[in-house]
Amino acid sequence: MDYTRHPLGYKLRKVLRYTGLYGPHRTWIKVKSQMRLHRKAADLPEMPASPPAGGHVGILGCGNFAYGNIAYYLRRNYGDVLRGAMDVDLAHAAALYRDYRLRYYTDDAERLISDPEIDLVYVASNHASHAPYAVAALRAGKAVHVEKPHCVDEGQLRELCGAMIETGRPVGLGFNRPGSRLGRLIQERLASQSGAAMLNWFVAGHAIDPDHWYFHEREGGRVLGNLCHWTDFVYRLVPPEGRFPITVHPTRAERSDCDIAVNYLFGDGTIAAITFSAKGHTFEGVRERFAAHKGDVLLALDDFRRLQVEVQAAKTVHRSLFRDHGHQERIRASYEMVRPRGAAAVAGDPVSYVWETGQLFLATRQALEERRQVVVHPFSESF
Repeated sequence: MDYTRHPLGYKLRKVLRYTGLYGPHRTWIKVKSQMRLHRKAADLPEMPASPPAGGHVGILGCGNFAYGNIAYYLRRNYGDVLRGAMDVDLAHAAALYRDYRLRYYTDDAERLISDPEIDLVYVASNHASHAPYAVAALRAGKAVHVEKPHCVDEGQLRELCGAMIETGRPVGLGFNRPGSRLGRLIQERLASQSGAAMLNWFVAGHAIDPDHWYFHEREGGRVLGNLCHWTDFVYRLVPPEGRFPITVHPTRAERSDCDIAVNYLFGDGTIAAITFSAKGHTFEGVRERFAAHKGDVLLALDDFRRLQVEVQAAKTVHRSLFRDHGHQERIRASYEMVRPRGAAAVAGDPVSYVWETGQLFLATRQALEERRQVVVHPFSESF
């Protein structure tokens, strides 16, 4: 949501619509996240000379996602666990510090990474810094949650996977949609059938300005910033033994990361298609429609609020009161890597998965930029 570039009436209509989509409390958090971005440096809160005791989680990057999702869901589910916040824009870190009552804020990543009281770091900074921050945190003995994309090139991906192997510390990736209630149902229903599948995503993402930071040379563009959500999801919907090789077939016009279509042919014959449109403003944010057919199961998903499942003559409709993209589940899963509720911590994502899903979105960008097919091989053959 953008609360600064439109008339008051437009903003109010947007807030009302989002209240219906996400509920009043989540909408209020989204509004607060936008409002705090415009606080001035003079408004920075004072900090004690030495941070008080308490908290064991650090956040690197304090933009809208960290404020409205990571910090929100950690406090909601686990209480007072946040310790430090870092952002290169000190005002962003200060807002998260103040509103979520952290122990300190800083614009120095090393201060947070080297903090001996922190054992879990959530990385939600600009895309090109995700892997370097994650590697530094792993080598400092921390567990790490890395928001998407977890790398912007193969060198970063190789270093991240190497650090996972070297340190043995757990890593959780921020691909949230498969963990949502409807996302889990999709995976369960398709897994109940044998054979190849047909998978189709249509995604309408809002247009962004040409000088947006997503388009900076090192940040990866919209394939890494947006499309990776759906490349990861289709990867997960194919059984591991049937995934490889994956052949990427690109279709584009003038630009390689806006208004594109990509087809994937998996090793078992599954065909997946992702169409990403960025023609103009989408009033309700990103819009998603998914259709799938495998065996006797036919699925249709609308915006993670309604899922229709048909199995021959039987038809079932699953609904969510509010749009649920699985953010809470993903953030909680990473927290459980270091704070288990039972006898043992939840394992992080396997190195093979981190490598393969990264290779898939990197290959997708390469295929679109070079206008040619690219083949992706499994971890065992390519790392």
